[in-house]
Amino acid sequence: MFFIIRDIILISMTKIAIIEDDPVISQMYRMKFEADGFDVQLANNGKRGVDLVKDFTPDLILLDLQMPEMNGVEALTIIRKNDWGKTVPVIILTNLGEEESPKELRTLGIHSYIVKANLTPRQVVQHAKDALNIA
Repeated sequence: MFFIIRDIILISMTKIAIIEDDPVISQMYRMKFEADGFDVQLANNGKRGVDLVKDFTPDLILLDLQMPEMNGVEALTIIRKNDWGKTVPVIILTNLGEEESPKELRTLGIHSYIVKANLTPRQVVQHAKDALNIA
């Protein structure tokens, strides 16, 4: 009796956390990122987002600003205070124009600021790849 053991290669997928309260929008981005090979986890408010990124340790966070329970600025402030969150790239993905964004955001080290209505999901994925230096 012979057993053939095949080599199993585990590929580490790039992890994206999407913290967005609109379920239609978050699912749309989840599907697009997963289709491009990303491991995606969702949170529907800032408080759950903080908990998510502590456990999930994403390579990139897409963060909405206007959410229930805890807004994006409050969530990012907590994320940045922890060692696991000091350097993770964060892309703000919101419908607020930059001129309307909270002033505290400038000191929290975001990678970029995207107005959702201005880009397609494909463009958002490309923006995320650029932030992660992925071709």
